[in-house]
Order: sequence, then structure tokens, then C-alpha cells
Amino acid sequence: MLKDSINEVNAAQIESDKMTNRMINGENVELHDVMIASQKASVSLNLTMEMRNKAVEAYQEIMRMPV
Repeated sequence: MLKDSINEVNAAQIESDKMTNRMINGENVELHDVMIASQKASVSLNLTMEMRNKAVEAYQEIMRMPV
């Protein structure tokens, strides 16, 4: 499940990079499509980073608990 989510984030980043490169190379790509792909990739990455941060915080909290 987590691996699938990370793969989806990676795919969004790759798609965003491809669209950006196509636009830079002068191919027929709409600016708004590039911006939407870029924002989707950014939001996905930010969400993944927040999930990671929360998991690390939870682990640290558990480790601080007295036995």
C-alpha cells in the first residue's frame, strides 16, 4: 500500500518533468496542462512528506514512553 502510493508520487513527478521538457522543446503542450501536472506532483510530494513526518513523530513518541 505504501509502496504503491510512493510509486504514484514518483509517476506524477516523472509526468510533470516530461511535460515541462516537452514544452521547453517547443512541442505542442498547453501551459495550463504543464502547470496542473506540476501542481499535482508538488501536492502529492508534500502529502507524502507530511505522512513521513507524522510516522517519524509517532515513532519518536513511542520511543520516549517509559517501559
